Amino acid sequence: MAHRIDRINESVARELTEILRNVKDPRVSGAFISITGVDVSADLSFAKVHYSVLGQSDPHLEKGLVSASGYIRGELAARLNMRVTPKLTFIKDDTAERAMKISGILRNTTYSTLPSGGEDEE
Repeated sequence: MAHRIDRINESVARELTEILRNVKDPRVSGAFISITGVDVSADLSFAKVHYSVLGQSDPHLEKGLVSASGYIRGELAARLNMRVTPKLTFIKDDTAERAMKISGILRNTTYSTLPSGGEDEE
């Protein structure tokens, strides 16, 4: 069963990537959205779609995705041969942004070595 869900997750992610390119809503069409992962429930009724945005993100992007979710779900149903098309929930994935921030902090950190005794002397 787990292998089946993994295949469905991959198929939904691949199709969503294509569908999002054709969404007419300017809040969505103006952003470069990357699907980072999809988690479909075992009964196929719900799907959490994790996405990230490259470049400047429109603050209204999430509202645009919610508004277009009916169209997106309809397109997904037409492209995938599934008995049930999951209800989509979009979750912003900011892992890349956090990784860049941590990398910047580490790059600016100076390293110091302790005296040869290994402990601070007072």
